[in-house]
Amino acid sequence: MAVSLPNGVIFSLGTTLDSAKTVSQITNANPGVASATSHGYSNGDIILLNTGWQKLNDRLFRVANQATGTFELAGQDTTSTTLYPTGTSAGSAKKVSAWTQITQVLECTTSGGEMQFATYSFLENDFESQIPTQHSAQSLTLSIADDPSLAGYAALKKAAAERAAVPLRAQMPNGSVIYYYGYISFNETPSMTKNNVMACQATFSLMSLPVRYAS
Repeated sequence: MAVSLPNGVIFSLGTTLDSAKTVSQITNANPGVASATSHGYSNGDIILLNTGWQKLNDRLFRVANQATGTFELAGQDTTSTTLYPTGTSAGSAKKVSAWTQITQVLECTTSGGEMQFATYSFLENDFESQIPTQHSAQSLTLSIADDPSLAGYAALKKAAAERAAVPLRAQMPNGSVIYYYGYISFNETPSMTKNNVMACQATFSLMSLPVRYAS
């Protein structure tokens, strides 16, 4: 059993992605091994993956056990051929080569991400049953102390203006890391309540499930 405080969490925006490398296949293994000629990745690099396997699509993974022409997707179990059909995994990978810290974060809140259910009932029943369908869309909202001179502020503003999906990294005080990928909307008009710090809101609308590493 363990509990943690958010004090010390560091958020960073992925501000540079390298050119895409072709991924010819990913094995059904634990962890999955990606084949990519001359990928040039090093262990610990973070890549954005796009493949025929939709459960891995638009997600960020850590490179592990890299070798000539191959690398592992750290922590990702792809052994199930039901979830990850053999022969349909080809795609591409992009390394996140630069991060910009979002400083002066006051608060992070989340919404969505819960499992949704379809409800049904047979004519002979006097009760309803449920079966799971999919997770609802998930968003993170960062409240940031207003200061347009900061690099993180400028990076958020740029990402919102370009309407392009970008990576987001949350580094926890205990060493764990969570990676997100989605669209930024940024409200530059700060809150203005007497005796309270003025703050702007950045909302991160996820395109896929986050990826978390314990260390």
